[in-house]
Amino acid sequence: MTAPGTSAARRDWTPILAGGLIMGLALGARHVQGLFLIPMTMDRGWDREIFSQAIALQNLAWGLCQPLSGWLSDRFGALWIIAGGLILYCLGLAGMVYSASEGAFLLAAGVCVGIAQSGTTFGVVYAALSRTVQSDRRSWALGLAGALGGMGQFVMVPVSQMLIDMTDWQTALLIFSGAAAVMLPLVFAFGSGSTSKAEATHQGGPGIADALRHKGFWLLNLGFLVCGFQLTFAQTYLPSYVSDSGLDASVGVMALALMALFNVAGTYLFGLWGGTYRKKNLLVGIYLARTATISLFLLLPMSGPSIYAFSAALGFLLLGTVPLTNGLVSQVFGVRYIGTLFGILFLNHQIGSFIGVRLGGIFFEAYGSYQLGWAVAAALGLVAAALHWPINDSPFVASRTQKNTG
Repeated sequence: MTAPGTSAARRDWTPILAGGLIMGLALGARHVQGLFLIPMTMDRGWDREIFSQAIALQNLAWGLCQPLSGWLSDRFGALWIIAGGLILYCLGLAGMVYSASEGAFLLAAGVCVGIAQSGTTFGVVYAALSRTVQSDRRSWALGLAGALGGMGQFVMVPVSQMLIDMTDWQTALLIFSGAAAVMLPLVFAFGSGSTSKAEATHQGGPGIADALRHKGFWLLNLGFLVCGFQLTFAQTYLPSYVSDSGLDASVGVMALALMALFNVAGTYLFGLWGGTYRKKNLLVGIYLARTATISLFLLLPMSGPSIYAFSAALGFLLLGTVPLTNGLVSQVFGVRYIGTLFGILFLNHQIGSFIGVRLGGIFFEAYGSYQLGWAVAAALGLVAAALHWPINDSPFVASRTQKNTG
């Protein structure tokens, strides 16, 4: 792998920084939504089920739109897709403030923000970087952009809580809405970001249909579904879980901040390690470590130190799966249809996110606790590890006579 300090690597910094900042805002606004759950529902007199429905719908809309956003990015370029996503983010966050009914809130927080995330996060930004950066630096670039996005998540936790405390939750969302509009000029860092004419006419590489017939691609899809369940359940319900346990709300805020901070290191390092070690083996290790981390969290007594340790450990493991999964798809199928293929993968990720958020809300209404949801998340980590182990990660060679597509 070419060293990150070379002149070629330095030329990649502009799109990497732009992508990291945009993902930082998009993922950060998503990461802190758990901080808005209690003040928003109390202020409007809604039960928590309405909020969980909105976040579940948001994740489902994100996932359903990601294949289309990825295909449009492959075909027409990332610039326009990311710009459209930022505009929708701006409108959706403002719409959450001015929603006069539960239906309007579901439309703004669920549909509008969900579609916006499909154009401003991994699916499109990573696809653009995969085509911009040479293959020997791709894993490093994706990890670095993801780490910058994670830093945005970390910063937005204390900023969100400060804004809520000093003003109110409505003002905080309006400020984030304005930030999305301010970031629009960054999209020009990606150029066209589309598939070149030479790539479009090249017939030797694998196509979308080849990937859909590849057993390993579907194993990745199932594993990514588990990732979505674990990630979104933790981000959405950890602050409430901490408060419900009798600890001060500040502990939940610090837990989210630590999760985001350690995610910065984890995303970068797993992206970097993906250029040296087998990506599928690293993914197996991540899911096994998640199971161990969540299990220990459930077994140990609830306290500030145990929650902080859990948040740091889970944060380190939280989004390292994304550059590894994206890089594994590029390694096996090339970058010609990377936006579309990762979009299909991310659809399954978001189906898992939808299930995680909905089950969390259902479990809480039924049992008054998120304990069962944490237990399910831990068990699913074992399933994901088993799914990744048999994946054939050799570069795919398109051939009508090829029989081994595992």
